Amino acid sequence: MKKLEQTWRWYGPEDSVSLQDIQQAGASGIVSALHHVPHGEIWTKEEILTRKNDIEKQGLKWSVVESLPIHEAIKTASSDRSKYLENYKISLQNLAECGLKTICYNFMPVLDWTRTQLDYSLDNKAKALYFDWVDLAIFDIHLLKKKHTLLDYSPEIAVQANERYHQYSAKELEKLQFNILMGIPGEKNISLEDLQKSISIYESIGREGLKENLLYFLKSIAGICEENGIKMTLHPDDPPYPILGLPRIASCLEDFEYLLQQEPRSFNGICFCTGSLGASLNNNIPEIFKKVKDRVYFLHLRNVKKDSWGNFYEADHLDGDVDMVALMKLIIEENQKRSQALPFRPDHGHQILDDMKKTSNPGYSAIGRLKGLAELRGLELGLIGI
Repeated sequence: MKKLEQTWRWYGPEDSVSLQDIQQAGASGIVSALHHVPHGEIWTKEEILTRKNDIEKQGLKWSVVESLPIHEAIKTASSDRSKYLENYKISLQNLAECGLKTICYNFMPVLDWTRTQLDYSLDNKAKALYFDWVDLAIFDIHLLKKKHTLLDYSPEIAVQANERYHQYSAKELEKLQFNILMGIPGEKNISLEDLQKSISIYESIGREGLKENLLYFLKSIAGICEENGIKMTLHPDDPPYPILGLPRIASCLEDFEYLLQQEPRSFNGICFCTGSLGASLNNNIPEIFKKVKDRVYFLHLRNVKKDSWGNFYEADHLDGDVDMVALMKLIIEENQKRSQALPFRPDHGHQILDDMKKTSNPGYSAIGRLKGLAELRGLELGLIGI
């Protein structure tokens, strides 16, 4: 039986995890991007080939581009949207001519992802990423100080946020703010005032407006994608519910069904992230996969554990609320129908062992992901052998 393509995210030459480390971990494909290129600028063939050659010199393959970022002007339909759409299309053309045709992206407003703690301590003292509604409310109500913010939270959360806020030291509040702002891509030292302005823009756009802007983006790039065999894979919202007054449009089955119905051409696909979707109390991950599997071109496999409030931490890959065994059975079945193996990567990982002493991108330490890859690879091979 055909096996999945095992990939690993690499942030480039500055990544503390080297290509040799990745090769030793057992991955054959690399998921990477030109993070040094400012958002909205053209990815030149020279820059693309430099990254591709670095990867291939190590005996690896650049399998998926993650991410080719969407400039905020496109998400908000501002006056310079056409300029950034044209730049995006040129970048897509350049990637295709360099042999890179699976592109991951997201359409999340302002924040690419949100966690309130980056070093949550598990029972075994490993460190994980964590999202806590009370801490988010503290940031929103007491630090960001948005208007009408209390209406966004239940009375119970608002009361707890007020009590915890007065217990936190200035250093703890500063750390909370830093953790949340980590999810703003390509930004350095952004102020709360700048964030508030961005949020206000999206409040006027709303959920329906953001959906329209995503469809406009897809229709604008459809020609380039179809001519070059490019597959676009939309990453789900992370977490999959509105936060800080920002709209969400890729959080559940209904969102994906709407998107695929409105833009049915085959280039329009999904990055199936089990951790992002799994953070919702309402999402059944295997059932969602069954409904959209034909358009899944890339997989992020990770797990989460939630409580009744919707707080969650990132669990071991096979030990969370996502039924990874049931899902893997479906993925294996779908993979046999593909002319090319589906690429997956072990998304995120705990800080464990020697990585506790090292600095890495949040969720992207080496040994925790190696453990996740080994578990997922073993699960796949075990199920194939059944």
